[in-house]
Amino acid sequence: MPAKSIKKKSKKVKFKKIIFKLSEKQKKVIDKYCKLHKTTPNKFYKKALMQYLLNYASLSPDDEYYISENQLKLFDENETEVIVEEADSGMF
Repeated sequence: MPAKSIKKKSKKVKFKKIIFKLSEKQKKVIDKYCKLHKTTPNKFYKKALMQYLLNYASLSPDDEYYISENQLKLFDENETEVIVEEADSGMF
């Protein structure tokens, strides 16, 4: 008698729901485009979003939090020590 084959359970694909609003004019333009190109609005949104996201795929999370040199360093420990030493130097 042959052994029963065990089927591997496929991983469930997770989707997230996104809601946004469009004006009537924007909706009409999208509907016309979809009708001319024989596609659905949902496929249009996904394709447009994918093209946009591919432009930013190479960015690292560190790029988002870049702080320029001109920013204040209020909470930098070395800077606060220098300020305390200047205050203690006897200006008053």
